[in-house]
Amino acid sequence: MPRPALILHGGAGARPDRSYDREIVHMRAVVEAMAARLSGGATALDVVVEAIVMLEDSGLYVAGRGASPNLAGDYELDASLMDGATLRAGAVAAFQGYRNPIRAARAVMDHSPHVLLAGSGAGHFAAGQGLEPIDDPDAWFTCAGQSEDNHPPGQGAPLAHGTVGCCVLDRAGRLAAATSTGGVFGKLPGRVGDTPIPGAGVWASDRVAVSCTGQGEYFIRTAAAAQMHWRLVAGASVADAGQAVIAAIGDLGGDGGLIALDAAGNRADPFNSQGMKRAWLTPEGEVGVEVFGR
Repeated sequence: MPRPALILHGGAGARPDRSYDREIVHMRAVVEAMAARLSGGATALDVVVEAIVMLEDSGLYVAGRGASPNLAGDYELDASLMDGATLRAGAVAAFQGYRNPIRAARAVMDHSPHVLLAGSGAGHFAAGQGLEPIDDPDAWFTCAGQSEDNHPPGQGAPLAHGTVGCCVLDRAGRLAAATSTGGVFGKLPGRVGDTPIPGAGVWASDRVAVSCTGQGEYFIRTAAAAQMHWRLVAGASVADAGQAVIAAIGDLGGDGGLIALDAAGNRADPFNSQGMKRAWLTPEGEVGVEVFGR
């Protein structure tokens, strides 16, 4: 059996003139905490949820507590996860009123016959599952995205973005992936990107786990996450597959990146934006963190 491995991201679109010291420290702490969980025998599915909860709760990324409001002033969040061993998936979209959309996505997977719940239906479901509500949105949300300018100087940003994600390989050789976001900045009410759509923003199978970050409309149009699986089936390495997917998105005019792990613990983290916040645990137990380096 392979040794455990993990990779997470805090979103593509990092800007070279901004410090990411807090995010670097936090991402390393998340990886180290999850390494201990994996060493203790935790499943890949449990670990991706726990890692995303830590990222959502930090308020440092454009997901969970760090989300920004849409044009109507409301916070609509998206999240999804997928279990590679069973191909089960769960997701929520345009989710309001509750902390940790990734927990809601897990509940959809485990306690409903559905894959995706949206809007008020997702909120009612969360209430029935006893998930934790947000009593005071103004006090809870940090609006991390409002301090991150994701586009090149002098250019507009109609789809400026932010997301978090995690891919895990556990001691039993199982893969899982999860993604969570507050969506693009200044989005129209009801806008849903790739994050809550298995095959677009998240994927996990017996071959690869994938989490995407970027301009979600382009990731939907290219079925970016599922495309990784089929490229591996065709014989590509996870690194070559990732580069090809991001190149296809760039050819359409989109930007962003993805993280991926294959069944041997090999990782990929390609991006075509200025930077992408990410951290990883190798099968050899080494921890790394990077924002701008390739």
